[in-house]
Amino acid sequence: MRIPLSSKELPDVLASAAGIRQGELTSVGLVECCLESIKANNSTLNAFGDVYADNALAEARLLDAEAGEGRFRGPLHGVPFGIKDLFHTAGLRTTRGSLTGLDNVPEQDAPIVRRLKAAGGILLGKTATTEFGWTGASTSRVFGDGRTPWNPHLSSGGSSSGSAIATAARMVPAALGSDGGGSVRIPSAFCGTFALKGSLGRIPTWPWSATEMLSHAGPITRTVRDSALLFDVLSGPHALDHQALPAPQESYLARCDQPLRPLRVGYCPTLFETPVQPQVAAGVEAAVNTLARNLPLEIERLTLDWQDPLAIFETLWVAGRGIAYGKTLAERLDELDPGFASLIEKAAGYDLADYLKATQRRAAFANQVHALFDRYDLLLLPTLPILPFPAHLTGPEEGFEAPGSAIPWARWTPFTYPFNLSGNPAASLPCGWSEEELPIALQVVGPRHADGEVLQFCAAVEALLPWAHRLPPLLR
Repeated sequence: MRIPLSSKELPDVLASAAGIRQGELTSVGLVECCLESIKANNSTLNAFGDVYADNALAEARLLDAEAGEGRFRGPLHGVPFGIKDLFHTAGLRTTRGSLTGLDNVPEQDAPIVRRLKAAGGILLGKTATTEFGWTGASTSRVFGDGRTPWNPHLSSGGSSSGSAIATAARMVPAALGSDGGGSVRIPSAFCGTFALKGSLGRIPTWPWSATEMLSHAGPITRTVRDSALLFDVLSGPHALDHQALPAPQESYLARCDQPLRPLRVGYCPTLFETPVQPQVAAGVEAAVNTLARNLPLEIERLTLDWQDPLAIFETLWVAGRGIAYGKTLAERLDELDPGFASLIEKAAGYDLADYLKATQRRAAFANQVHALFDRYDLLLLPTLPILPFPAHLTGPEEGFEAPGSAIPWARWTPFTYPFNLSGNPAASLPCGWSEEELPIALQVVGPRHADGEVLQFCAAVEALLPWAHRLPPLLR
């Protein structure tokens, strides 16, 4: 007997795939459920741009027919997904969140999209991104300002804004995003979803990015185990990404079901003496105390003497992106997000010596991060020092001002971009809730290539502090 679905009952990835295999769900039913949710909430939250309803339903009918014959393409057979509108999709518009890209139609899929389809996933539509993924806020001239389902007056964070919104609001079981300075972790923190920025190269990225040493691709999901399954599907080398890592030697999903070994854990309530909003600090502290009481952890509270690498990150981000886009967009600055137009203009102030110095200093900072993991298995800290701010703003109104900066968003995201510089796996997961019922997020960082250990630990946290059952007020 097949189970009818309402939008608030949309299953997660694993449950959707299992339901289709067991004949309890149909792919058509899942796609229709997703389309119903998008119709009901997208005009408020601004998660999706282009939605391929007819194509998705046609693909779902084909996949249901194959399932009826006992043929399954892969572990995602019949499950619909959202795709961040930075990823190339063959024959389907990829705006990259820019008015200058409204007519951009790629000829081939990005590797991450190709692998999703090969595993049986259905591309339901393109999710919102800030212009060329340049900022951690969620303002957009193309999609409208992204809003967290927990309070639609407030920002979803970015740049993978639409993917986090769509997952949290049950518009899709999961969605793909990318992270160059926190862009899956920031919106996951504001929207109450799970996201892992894997080790640099874990999931191949393409096309080439001017900040390729910072750029990661990966899913945003409701649960840790969903993310682990998607990392199993999406990881591995690809000829289009020269940084891509070898295929994992283990199943990340299976790793999540293994008992946690005793771990040495460092806990930093803050970095770089950044003030953390009291509710965020209290929520993270309470979660860490719960973990210490219930898991085999030796937790040490740390005050790290690292210098804030913001100047390094800003040079690589601004010079790389500004110069790469500056020539092609120099005559179209009036069509751009004012912040991105300012970034392009400020990029002219950098020269090759500045860029090379930043790459050298990046290596030195990464050395410090990697050395920490000679003593600890994992590092815990808040994902962000703040709760969501009004959706029309590019940052909080007080406490994190950045006059003259080309990337003012980085002032209020000081806990995410350091691990793009170092390339470490870093996950964000909900660990508590504010008085206003806004999600508070814990960040879990591991040694380079220890993606499986981070996922296993996060699965143990989820078992103690579950979050996926909570519906945003919008859906109740």
